[in-house]
Amino acid sequence: MINILVVEDDLHTRMLLEDILLDEHYNPVLAEDAQKALEVLDQQQVDLMITDIMMPGMDGFTLVDMLRNNGYDFPILMMTAKETITDKRKGFLVGTDDYMVKPVNEEELILRIKALLRRAKIVSERKIVLGNVVLNYSSFTVSRESERISLPKKEFLLLYKLLSYPDTIFTRTQLLDEIWGYDTQTDDHTVSVHIGRLRERFGDWPEFDIVTVRGLGYKAVKNVE
Repeated sequence: MINILVVEDDLHTRMLLEDILLDEHYNPVLAEDAQKALEVLDQQQVDLMITDIMMPGMDGFTLVDMLRNNGYDFPILMMTAKETITDKRKGFLVGTDDYMVKPVNEEELILRIKALLRRAKIVSERKIVLGNVVLNYSSFTVSRESERISLPKKEFLLLYKLLSYPDTIFTRTQLLDEIWGYDTQTDDHTVSVHIGRLRERFGDWPEFDIVTVRGLGYKAVKNVE
């Protein structure tokens, strides 16, 4: 069972999150403050952490920073009433993976948790599986049953990025910066060229599609789980 550590000083919120997680068949582990969370982490494995910011004693920013500095790499979702961009920036800088503002929408919370767990699995296994299709990051290959295609590095990284975040729209500039680097001398037309090559290679594969979102950029759509 997936263990989710909930660090929240408000009893009502803590109990509410426990009920939500139990309904989704997760195992919630509750901590009323950062010190209790650290004690939990000394005793058992945690797959994901949800933490408040404003808590007595150590705040959520300090807790996340401490965990990242000590090698804890599980996904962290920061949940707080603080909604300024300054607070969000600080949260991401210390190592938070996602951020939600209270009051929390139950459906959105579960969707974010599932997305974080899926990405963590992709990172740890260094592969993406879509039905019979497997993207292997270690070899830059895409396989389906007996077929195995070795891709040029940039093409593979582009496809891997899109399929890591299905249904998420990325602009050409975002993809160019991440795949080619911020100091690249090439322009965003390069992204379009590589997208075209990927479509030529995989256009008849039913497991996924690469979709152009007019005026915005590109996204990958999974057609299988």
